This record gives sequence, structure tokens and C-alpha cells, in this order.
Amino acid sequence: MSEHRYETFADFWPFYVREHSLPACRAIHFVGSTLALVVVGAAIYLGNPWLLLATPVVGYGFAWYSHFFIEKNKPASFKYPLWSFMADWKMWAMILTGRMGAEVEKAMAMAK
Repeated sequence: MSEHRYETFADFWPFYVREHSLPACRAIHFVGSTLALVVVGAAIYLGNPWLLLATPVVGYGFAWYSHFFIEKNKPASFKYPLWSFMADWKMWAMILTGRMGAEVEKAMAMAK
């Protein structure tokens, strides 16, 4: 049985959104991504590049927790690391601007 592979980011995005259908999952992702930005800012402000080593731990730690314990699915970053990284920041911006809820509704409707 062959598995579907996404060929474009545009095709991947609705899948990514459906994998983040629960508001709690998206909220934890948002916190992790925001904290990752804080760590980068602190590294720059303090002039300590070693702090950057904490960035993926913070960002992915929160995200993976939300998948394993809230969504109960496997993070898309395991199969699509670059597109997942891009989609994380797109979702972060859409949450920040209040547009992610509608995006989830749209992606869920597409799957029916």
C-alpha cells in the first residue's frame, strides 16, 4: 500500500492544518514558537550564541508534546521537516492575526 506524498507546500498546508485541529494543540504550538523567538532574542541581546541550542528544544518540545498528548498524532515534522517548519510559522502568524480558526474549518471541510 503506497502512502500519499505531498509535492507542494500548497498541497501540504491543508494536511498540516488538519493535524492541528484542536485549539489546545495550536495554543501549545504558539507558546513554543513564541518562546523559541524569545530564546533567539535573548541570545542576540546577551551575545551568547550557545543559547541558540535551546531554540529547537523549546520550539519542538512544546509542539511534539501537543501532538503526542493532545492531538494524539505523529508530528508532520517527522516526514516533512522543512514544510512543517514553514507551516509552523504560517500557523503562528495566522493565530496572531486571529485567522487560524477559519483556516481549520476550511481544511476540515476539504477533507469531507
